[in-house]
Amino acid sequence: MLVKWEGIVIRSVDYGESSKVVTLYTREYGKVGTMARGAKKPRSRLAAVSQLFTHGYYLCKKGTGTGMPELTQGDIIHSFKDLRQDLMQTAYTAYMAELLDRLTEEREPNPYLFQLLSLALQYVDEGKDAEIICRIFESKMLVVAGIRPNLEGCSSCGQEKEPYAFSITDGGLLCPECVHYDPYAIQVMPATWKLLRLFILFPIERLGEIEVKQSTRNQLRFLMHKYMDQHLDLHVKSRKFLEQMERLQLSDGFDKE
Repeated sequence: MLVKWEGIVIRSVDYGESSKVVTLYTREYGKVGTMARGAKKPRSRLAAVSQLFTHGYYLCKKGTGTGMPELTQGDIIHSFKDLRQDLMQTAYTAYMAELLDRLTEEREPNPYLFQLLSLALQYVDEGKDAEIICRIFESKMLVVAGIRPNLEGCSSCGQEKEPYAFSITDGGLLCPECVHYDPYAIQVMPATWKLLRLFILFPIERLGEIEVKQSTRNQLRFLMHKYMDQHLDLHVKSRKFLEQMERLQLSDGFDKE
């Protein structure tokens, strides 16, 4: 049976001498692995459509069981070639694609996640702030993973009383009267927790230009990764490379303030 899906390539792994196993995140079917026979050959009609981040319509031959469909044809909607030419943008998008891959199960449709990934790639390709888009993407994936932090007030007493600290263990803000409950709580700038709350709540479709100081960026990244490491049993390989790139960028004098 032939099926046609709109999908984005989130993983592409060589298989044998000439083929690839291509993982698509589809609008209709969620995450699905496909076999792209001959895709490694330069003249293959599947060579371009099986590249990472490619957004297109994919025609697959699907059996009656649960076996891997065979990718037979693809029509590219968007190749996102501009972001591929920038190593930093590629690092951010590769991390977002792998994070989506690791936090979703096979064949569980979720059109919201498809749209989230599609827009994130589009924004980065257009030259918008890749780091902030990545933080927004991470924030929304916390909700998907069921570990959304409490940012509406103190997670202990419920009061809205600043200055807040952030408890990685408890997963939320602590007011000055409750901060003693977690001796490892991290003092956070108001801009940090307010931005994190905004990232979780607001629709990415409404994204405009966001100016964020470097000190806030640093704390957002630190909190996000500490929190994910505490509450998720994940090893995302592309994050290590991304962090190396970010350190190199900062050491070269990059400053957004």
